[in-house]
This record gives sequence, C-alpha cells and structure tokens, in this order.
Amino acid sequence: MKLKAAAEIGINASHVRLPKTATEDEVLRRIVEVNENLEVHGLIVQLPLDSINPMDTEKVTNAVAPEKDVDGLTSINAGKLSRGDLGDCFIPCTPKGCMKLISQTGEVAGKNAVVIGRSKIVGAPMHDLLLWSHATVTTCHSKTTDLAAQVGRADILVVGAGKAEMVKGEWLKEGAVVIDCGINHIPDDSKANGMRVVGDVHYPSAKEKAGFITPVPGGVGPMTVAMLMENTVQSAKRFLKTYQPGKWNISYAKLKPQKPQPRDAAIAHSFTPKSIGRLAREVGLFSEEVEPYGTTRAKVRLEALNRLKTQPNGKYLVVTGITPTPLGEGTTTTTLGLAQALGAHLHVNSFACVRQPSRGSNFGVKGGAVGGGYCQVIPMEEVSLHLTSDTQAVMAASSLVVDTINARVLCESTQSDKVIKNIILLSGYVASEMMAVLALSTSLGDMTRRLARMVVAYSRKGKPVTTEDLGISGVLATLMRDAVKPSLMQTVEGTPVFVHTCPLSDIAQGNSSILADQIALKLVGPEGFVVTEAEGGAELGMEKFFDIKCRSSGLHPDVVVMVASVPALKMHGGGPAVTAGSAMPKEYSAEVISPWLPSQPYTHSQAAEIYSLVYLSFDYNSTDTDAELGLVCEQAKLAGALEAVPCSHWAEGGAGAVALGQAVQRAAETPHQINFLYDLEMPIDDKIRVIAKSMYGADDVELLPQAQQKVALFSKQGLGNLPICMAKTHLSLSHDPERKGVPTGFTLPIRDIHANLGAGFLYPLVGTVSTGAVTHSYELLSVTHMNADLEHDMEYMGM
Repeated sequence: MKLKAAAEIGINASHVRLPKTATEDEVLRRIVEVNENLEVHGLIVQLPLDSINPMDTEKVTNAVAPEKDVDGLTSINAGKLSRGDLGDCFIPCTPKGCMKLISQTGEVAGKNAVVIGRSKIVGAPMHDLLLWSHATVTTCHSKTTDLAAQVGRADILVVGAGKAEMVKGEWLKEGAVVIDCGINHIPDDSKANGMRVVGDVHYPSAKEKAGFITPVPGGVGPMTVAMLMENTVQSAKRFLKTYQPGKWNISYAKLKPQKPQPRDAAIAHSFTPKSIGRLAREVGLFSEEVEPYGTTRAKVRLEALNRLKTQPNGKYLVVTGITPTPLGEGTTTTTLGLAQALGAHLHVNSFACVRQPSRGSNFGVKGGAVGGGYCQVIPMEEVSLHLTSDTQAVMAASSLVVDTINARVLCESTQSDKVIKNIILLSGYVASEMMAVLALSTSLGDMTRRLARMVVAYSRKGKPVTTEDLGISGVLATLMRDAVKPSLMQTVEGTPVFVHTCPLSDIAQGNSSILADQIALKLVGPEGFVVTEAEGGAELGMEKFFDIKCRSSGLHPDVVVMVASVPALKMHGGGPAVTAGSAMPKEYSAEVISPWLPSQPYTHSQAAEIYSLVYLSFDYNSTDTDAELGLVCEQAKLAGALEAVPCSHWAEGGAGAVALGQAVQRAAETPHQINFLYDLEMPIDDKIRVIAKSMYGADDVELLPQAQQKVALFSKQGLGNLPICMAKTHLSLSHDPERKGVPTGFTLPIRDIHANLGAGFLYPLVGTVSTGAVTHSYELLSVTHMNADLEHDMEYMGM
C-alpha cells in the first residue's frame, strides 16, 4: 500500500529487503547508509523485525536519523511531540491521521477525550496530540477499572488496544467521535480464508450511537499511509530550505587574531577542532567511508572515490614558489590560507591537500607542523608526530626489503660456490621510492603493481632484482594497504585538509598524493576548489607536478599560484645569508628597495608560462613595507602574472587571503590548455637538457661517465620513455646551493642516473646532491642503511 501510494503521487520509494538471517549490526549499517544518502528524504523500518537473530527494536528504531524519521517513532521526535514542539518533529502517521479525521468533526478544544491503549505507535502520541489540541485527555489501559464508565464520558474516543470488538456500542456517549485503530482477525466461516478483519470497537452496535465512526478496514489504515506520504513531502521541504545544490552544510571557526602574534603552538592550542565524524559528514563522506583515528583525524577509504566517480571534478589549484630560503618559502601556509579564504570567507567548497611533515632524524629544520600562524592544520601534535602511521608503514616495508636481502645474501654466502647463483648488491633510496610510489598510486591495485616492479638490488652480473623477484611484493602491499588512504584533518578555521604522503622535492617529486587530490576534487563538486602544493621552487616541485604527477593522474590544474616573499627576494638579491637556527639579519626587517631586484620572479613566472596556464604571483609578510610590496607586485606583473596579490594569511588566517581567493576564482574561468615540458619519447639526455635549460637557466648539461653509462643501459632496457625526476638542491636554481638569485653561465653536472621503476621515473643526480642511497656488497650488509634523513637535512641546511 505504501509503495503504491508513493508511486501515485510521484514519490520515488524503494523497498530494501533484508534476509531473515540479517544480524542487528547489518540492519544498523543499512540504516546508516540511508541516513547519509542526501537523495532520500524519508526512512521507515517495517515492524516487527522478523529476523531469526535477536533484535533490539528500540535501538534499531532510534538509529533512523530524526530528520528522516517520517514514521515519527524515534525518541527525539517522540520527546519533541510530548513537550509540544509540533512544528519541529515528525508526528507518528496513525495518530496524525486520526487527528486529521477528528478535526473534520468540529472543535477539539475543551472536549473530553479518552484514549484506550498506551503504545508508542498509537496510544502515547495520540494522548499528546489531543492534549496540545487543548482537549482534556484520559488514557485508559489494561489496568483501568470501570472502563465502560470512562468511555461513557468521552466526546472523542480513540481505541488502539489490540483486542477484537472490546468496546461495545452501549458504552458510548451519544454523538461521540469514535476512531478505531485496531486490526484483529476473528473466525468467519463465510470467508474464503475462514477469518474476518475487525477493529477494537464492536462496529454494528457502535455506529448506532456514535456521531462519527471509522470502519475497519478502510478507515484509519488509508489515513496512515496518506500521513506517511505527507511526512515525506514535509521532510523534503525542510531539507530544501537549507540545502544548496553543490554547497556543503559546513561550520567554520571564527578567528580573532592576536597582536603581537603568539607562537604557532599557542595558536594551535587555542582552537578546539570539531569531531572528525562531523567534518566528514559536512564534506559529504559516509560513515562507512571513514576510519577514525581518535576524534580529530581519520583515514578515508578509497570506496568513496568509487561512489563519487560520476561527480564532476572541482577546480584544481597548485601552489608553488620561487627558490626558498633554508626556512622555506611558505607554500604550505599559502595552500592552507587560500583554502581557508575560499571556504570560510568566500563560502565556496574548498579542500587543501598537503604533504605530511618530513621530520628527518633531527625533527626537521622547519619543525614538524603543517603550516604556520593562523593557517595551520590542527591538532598540531597529531599531524606532527605519527598521524595515521603512514610513514611508519613505509619504513616497515623498507626494513622488510633490507632484511630480506640480508637474509638472502647470508643464506647464499653459507653455501658452496656451486650453489651460489647471485650475490646481491643493495641499492638504497628504498624508503624514498616507496613514499613516491604511495604518492603516485591511483588505487590499491596500482600501488601493488608499482611495489612489485621496484628494483631494490642488482645481482653480481648487473641484473636488476625486484621485490617480486624476492617474493615479498604482496607482503609490502599488505603493510601499506592502509597508508594508501588519505588522512582527513582540518585547519584552525575548520576547513577540510587531506594530509597524505611526504615525497621530497629535491630527491623525489615533492607533491602530495594523487588519491588525496582525486577524492577532494569529487567532494568539492564542480563549483568547488582543491588547493594542492608543489614543494620547493617552481623549477623542482612545479615541474615535477606537471611532468610526473599530472601524467600519472590525468588531472590538469586550472591555476598556478606562485609564492614570492620579500625576505627570499632580498636573499636572492644579494642579502646576507639566512641560516636555520640563527636570527634573521636586520636587512630582512628594514626597508630595502634597490639591491633585491633579481630575476627570480621573471624566471619562475616564465617557468609557469611554459605549461600554458593562467597563474598568479603574490607576496606576503607581516614586516614588509608598502613600498616593498608595491615593487614586488609591479615586477610580478611585468613577469607575466595575471594578478599580483599581497596577502597576510599567516597573521590573519583566511581573511588575509580573500583577495587572493577572489583572484583565483577569476583566473579559474580563463580557458587554458596544458603543455608538458618534454615529450616522453625524447632521448633521456635530451629530456634532462630541456629541464636544465628551461627550468634552471643552464647553458648545457654535462653527463659524467657513470651517467653516460646509465643512459645507454636504460635506453637499451626500454626505459627511455620514462619521465625525469631531477635530484637537485632546492636552495638554488643551479646545482650549487650557495649560488643565489638567477645564476647564469653554468653547465649542470649529472654524475649518475637511477631508475625508480615503481614510481615510474628516472632520477638523475645533479652535482653533489645526496639521496641517502648506498650500495652494499654482502660483506657490508650488517650496515644496511646510512641515515638518509640526516643526510637530507644536512643538505637542506647547506651543510
């Protein structure tokens, strides 16, 4: 009857059938699925729950979201009804239908009403409805004495006792309104099935005395179905009052920036993040797609991407910068500030996608937080330490590779010479490649295949040995099966952030994960924005973003945001050296105009132009003067920037990047077509040369003998069509971290080239850059890993 009525009036109703073997947990999970489906406005659970397994009816009924409880049976709706909040609840369908019938007979206020029965479905809510309609109500039940006398005083009688023909006609007051809610079956030989349906009232005698009476069947039943339809329509109307297609129903925190500005830790601790479950619901994730790690962080399952695969992508922004100081250039802070501005201030769906902090053995030069000032991810401690243990999974997988090789070599070295077939030489950089694999994977299956083809060693004869050859690729995938899921967190303003993977830009691709970007682009919808970062200078992070990440993902950004800070420009213009851990020289806080006009803005802006994209260049710093800011903006526009926008998001949060957000919105509407820097079919050395000349400004490249041998070897092995991931210092456009500004007249030395077949790229080693890679013969396998993190941090500091 319900499905037929729904179809007749244009309601799309579906019947979810569960087997009698269904457990309570299975029923609850299905209810949650419907609760979270925005396309469904009403949900009823057909009672009784006739499963062979134990069921808590109260628990199941209350699992229905109150805003979709069109049966009106949850405790929330019942409570609101009992206290008279009739406009803010759903009224159970049978009592509501009864009340509709009663109201057709005349005035209810002041009448004596008797309700027989006190069930949660009929009796109790019927009492409340009559009471709030100003009737004087008496509820009778199985323990009531002299029931006939109580009935005799009733102007209005509602019966829902479940006892066939219990109320007799002679009990009734002359002209009473009688509503019979009972449905009972009694023997009747005249019926084909031997049974007849009757109500709780003896209809033949009652109709002679009642002023109005409902028959059974055909009375209250159809009204119940009609009220179910009315409640569903009412639910849809309530939903549409607050629902904006494509807009999240999300709450943001209000910032009150302090002057002078507190330390980052103090700012982070001054905000209480909302629960991760609430944030997940706000951005459109279902409960089954979220795996909480405590109350403020969660993994997002890749099933979400499958569910949203037909959803159009949002706008895609990438934030990069000029060559940074040793303290960084602020790309992460800008990524977060821009996302906060778009979401909390311009009311556009926005998602930030950033890398997890790479702490190294000394916890990193720049500290462990993500962002800074009033643009950071919270809680600070959780994002800075273990987060959701992705890094630990990568290190465990890396250790497994090392231990497997050690065990293999030890086993073979104890055998006779005739048995020894391979003495394996370990090639380091394993953990770095695994992180790169994680960041470039597009699915769990893709990650598994990439891990299987990782070359982790070479035989004495020079044959590459993969994890598949060692028989451990499946175990590696198992160790990293959870690490492939992006981690959901939030900024201080409550905007969503994916924190996922941490490949470095100088020895890897330096971008957050493809999967984080893909899921975020689906969640924000076609009018929303995803802001992702490309670490380091544009010649490293941005170039690898386009030529490696975009090739793997198939995604193309709509806008490039270029970060240029006054301190970095002063440093590149001949200012004093900036050293981590030391106070900034006074030149960086005093107004200086002429000495710091290098070509850095030109060089990096022209690098962005190579990809034929609309881009923005902007400057921000709380100590900059108006003259300095004006000069930076002028130079950025001369370099080709569409707009140059001074920002103060570090000190003001999203409010300080609103102008940038508006500029980004305008830029995203400009048509563009992406161009890659080089064709994959070009020879290896030519691709390296194109990058060196176009991105770094080198006159040419010099391949040292080892690199020349690798070019020949990889070309012979069919690896010549892989993209290039230059392993180069991020502190200079050249190979020398001490050469600031825009070096000219140099040749880029390539001392060696390695193949990361899992990640899918070749990485040339530029100059003296260290990747932490070491090669061991079996005699040295007890020293399995040099401290790659320490070496990288030393390189980061220019040591």
